[in-house]
Amino acid sequence: MLATGVIVGIAIGGIGGVIAASSTSSKIVACANKTTGAMRYSKSAKCSKTETKVSWNLAGTSGTAGAAGAKGETGTAGAAGAKGETGTAGTNGTNATLAITQLSICGTSGTSLCKVGAAGPGGGFIFFVDYNDQYTGFDYLEAAPSSCEGTAKAWSSDTTHSLVAVTGWAGRAVGAGRANSAAMIANGATSYVADTSGAAFFAEASTCGTKTDWFLGSLGEMKLMYDNLQGVGGFAADFYWSSSEYAAGLAWNQSFDFGVQNVGSKFSIGYVRPVRAF
Repeated sequence: MLATGVIVGIAIGGIGGVIAASSTSSKIVACANKTTGAMRYSKSAKCSKTETKVSWNLAGTSGTAGAAGAKGETGTAGAAGAKGETGTAGTNGTNATLAITQLSICGTSGTSLCKVGAAGPGGGFIFFVDYNDQYTGFDYLEAAPSSCEGTAKAWSSDTTHSLVAVTGWAGRAVGAGRANSAAMIANGATSYVADTSGAAFFAEASTCGTKTDWFLGSLGEMKLMYDNLQGVGGFAADFYWSSSEYAAGLAWNQSFDFGVQNVGSKFSIGYVRPVRAF
C-alpha cells in the first residue's frame, strides 16, 4: 500500500498535486488521456470520453480471522449449603375403635356383625347402633319384620294424663321406649291393663322371631326407625304409634309417609311396629 501511494503521488503530482495514501475504504479516481497518457485526479470520480478512468481502493484486503481464544478453566464449585434441621415428628394418630363390642349375631345366617339395615336376631332389621356407647342397657335397636306388625290399633283407652304419676311416661328420647311401654301396661288406674287391643299390649305380647322382649318404641326411637330403614322393612305409608304420651287423651305418632311427628287421639287407629333392644 505504501508503494502504491507513492506511485499515485508521482503519477498525479505533476498534474494536480500529490494524493496521500489512505487506509480508508474510499477510492481514488484519475483520468488518463487516451492520446497522451497524461493523468489527472478526478474529484468527481468522472472522466470524459477521451479519457480512461483509473481507480484505486486504498483499503487493504481483510486479514484472516485470528484463532479463537482458549476457553477459560471452570471455576471451583462452591461448598454445599448447610442442611436444615429435621423437623419434629408429628404425633401418631389414634386407631379408630368402636366404643361398643360388635356382635356377630346378625344377618340371615346369624353370623354377621350387627349394623344398620342388617337382619336382626329377632327376624327384623337393625335400625340403630350405639357406636359411642351413649345409652345404658343396650347397643342395638331392632324393628320387628312386617309379618309381626300390628294394624288398626288404638294407642289405648287411657284418657288420663299420667305425666306426673308415672316416671318416664312422656319420655320421647331414644332409650325411653321400654320403660314407657311397661308403664302403659302397668297403669292400674285405668282399664288399659285389660285392653289387649292397645298398641303397647300388642308390642309387649309379641313373640316374633322367638323373642319375647319386644316393646312399643318411644318417639325418638320411631324417628330413627323411619330415618334409617328407608326402603327396608315393608312399612305402610301411614302413621305408627310411639309410646310417648303428649297429654290426657293424646299421644305421639311417627308418620312413615311424610316423615313428620304428629299428636293424635289415643283412640285413633294406627300401625304398631314392635321394637327390641339388646
